[in-house]
Amino acid sequence: MHIVSVQVGAPRTVGTAQAANSMERAFTSAIWKSPVEGPVRVGELGLRGDAVANTRVHGGPEQAVLMYADAHYPLWRTEWKRPELAAGDFGENLTVSGMTEDTVCLGDVLEVGRALLQVSRPREPCATLARRHQVRGLVAVVRANGRSGWYLRVLREGEVERGDTIALTERLHPDWTVRRAGQVMHDRRDREAEAVELAALTALSPGWRKRLATG
Repeated sequence: MHIVSVQVGAPRTVGTAQAANSMERAFTSAIWKSPVEGPVRVGELGLRGDAVANTRVHGGPEQAVLMYADAHYPLWRTEWKRPELAAGDFGENLTVSGMTEDTVCLGDVLEVGRALLQVSRPREPCATLARRHQVRGLVAVVRANGRSGWYLRVLREGEVERGDTIALTERLHPDWTVRRAGQVMHDRRDREAEAVELAALTALSPGWRKRLATG
C-alpha cells in the first residue's frame, strides 16, 4: 500500500447564480484538488495548504484527511467515457493503492509517511460531488457501488508525500469495513441491530455515532 498522489485545494466558486438548471447554479467548494510534489505537513485539521468552504459539514479533526482508492479511477473513466479523470478528481487528499472500501476498516490505524492516521468514517457522497462532475444522480450511484472514499483523523502529525508506504499498524474492528459501515448508516432504519453495533464503536466519529443513536 502506498500514496499514489497528494492533493490540496482552496475554495472556488463556479456556475451561474440564477441558472434554471440546479446542476449549473453557482456554488462554492474546495472539492477541486491539485497534486502537490514533495513533503506536505499533515496537522490535526488536515494537510497544509488545504481548505474547506462549508465548515458546517466538512473539515474538522474527524474529517482531517480524505483517502480515495486509485483503483476506482479506471472504472469511472470507462463508465463515464472520460479518460481525463485523474487523482484528486473526487476531492481526496490522498489517492492510494492497495486499499479500497472493502479492505479498509473503521478504526484502522495507518502509518502514512511520518504521520499516524486513523479511519474515522466513510465519506458520504453529496450533491457537491454530483455538481463537481455534472453527473445527475451521482449520489445514488456512489451509494450503490461503494466507491466513496474514507475520512481519517490525525493521531500523530507528520509529513507525507507521493510514493510513501502506508502500513496498517492496528486493526480494531475487522468486521466493520468502510463499505459495510456506509451501507448500514444509509439503511440504519432497516438494519437496526447493526446500527446499534456500529454506534457503539468508539473509533467511529462522534457525529456518526450521534446520528445512529437518534435514528
